[in-house]
Amino acid sequence: MADRDRLDGQELGRLLARADELLERVESLPGPGARAAVDALRALTGLYGEALARVLDLAGTAAGTAPGTSGGLLDGLLDDELLAHLLVLHGLHPEPAERRAARAVERLRPAVRERGGEVEPAGVTADGVARVRLTAKGCGGSASALQEAVREAVLAMAPELSGVEVVRETGAGAAAPAFVPVASLTRRAAAPAGEPV
Repeated sequence: MADRDRLDGQELGRLLARADELLERVESLPGPGARAAVDALRALTGLYGEALARVLDLAGTAAGTAPGTSGGLLDGLLDDELLAHLLVLHGLHPEPAERRAARAVERLRPAVRERGGEVEPAGVTADGVARVRLTAKGCGGSASALQEAVREAVLAMAPELSGVEVVRETGAGAAAPAFVPVASLTRRAAAPAGEPV
């Protein structure tokens, strides 16, 4: 098999976004030519979906174990960002969305701990919202960045979820931000009656 360069995550993201944009444009075109193009894309997508299903069957048979336990070919396929995305697109991913969301959180844990925080999955609601508990130290900006990183990571691994709810917690050592009203900083203490302020 020939060696060739693979797309990095950013290039892959741009390619996926471009494909989505082009598909939307084709679907919005009027006329029988556009319908034929959409039908051709659906047929091609169906063929690729069937091919992916067969690859999964063969990888699972070769490993002889369920995903997540073999450490072999099947797990390698499931860990590949593009393949995992395509497996979800075709409804073929053998892991449920809740497990994939939990794996995304597990992968973030070392980076969150480096910043003095903690992150853990808290399940998926009936309407498809992943819940994640986040304990973070620091200013609002860094905490907001962590929340956004959690959302992006979970939705990248389980894009069929309807959303991600990050539940911020104040843990031991993670002080709640102090709130001091601006008015209290500019207002003088009340003077006794009859005295100038």
